[in-house]
Amino acid sequence: MSVAIWFQTFCAALQVDTVSTISQRYGAITTRLNTDFWMTTSNTAHSLYAGSYGRNTAIRGFSDLDMVFQLPQSLFARYDSYASNGQSALIQTVKTSIERTYSRTSVRGDGQVIQVPFTDGITFEVVPGFQNQNGSFTYPDANGGGRWRQTDPRAEIAAIRNRNATVNQNLVPLSRMMRQWKAEWVVPISGLLIDTLAYQFIENYEHRAKSYYYYDFLCRDFFKFMSERSRTQDYWRAPGSGHHVFGGDLFQYKALRCYNLAVEAINYELSTPKREYSAKQRWGEIFGSRFPG
Repeated sequence: MSVAIWFQTFCAALQVDTVSTISQRYGAITTRLNTDFWMTTSNTAHSLYAGSYGRNTAIRGFSDLDMVFQLPQSLFARYDSYASNGQSALIQTVKTSIERTYSRTSVRGDGQVIQVPFTDGITFEVVPGFQNQNGSFTYPDANGGGRWRQTDPRAEIAAIRNRNATVNQNLVPLSRMMRQWKAEWVVPISGLLIDTLAYQFIENYEHRAKSYYYYDFLCRDFFKFMSERSRTQDYWRAPGSGHHVFGGDLFQYKALRCYNLAVEAINYELSTPKREYSAKQRWGEIFGSRFPG
């Protein structure tokens, strides 16, 4: 089995396998909120997948699905005029609406989102927001007495999609593989920071448009790239939105360890005779049992 088949098989194993279930739940939540706030029963209008699922970088077994629901602009003034924490009141209003559909589910309002947990381990995190002229959203944060914050998932989704198209569809698989590494090595790094660093790295990477046959080099070189990021840098700017994505001295050490393992794996691949079993063992150390043995 060639290196290309190893990584093609690995990437296939990372694809989300609950798309229809997610779509059904997303539609049910959207219909409920549209019924209560827009006087329509549409299961798609005014809603947007956000987070890793929206950026298409989530992997099988992910737990949190982010969605933004656009509220009528007229509601903003009502909740903004509250003497104290209108943001919390808004979150509770949206929570009450969702509970009309999911009355047997423990729906929770949690600071900035309404959480709708399901028994299969996926929790929908619904962000109610008001759309701005540039397509971004203003959303409530009930913490610390209440405030309004900004998010721009459309810009982030578009940036990842556009760069992925320019690099032969290699950005999304890279982000997914690194999510598997994060899970296997318990790396304290957010999914958005993984996507941000992968987006930066692949722009000028020499093998950016190559096939699966180069994915061993792709992973090795990205680990090196991550290990060399400044340990004193507090944040990076997310693709598209430019919003701060915090990191700091969190992931570099484990990235360096896996860079060294990747170097060993590639040395085994290129040795004479080839030592494929030893190479796959090293990749398995990095990515866990989802990497083909």
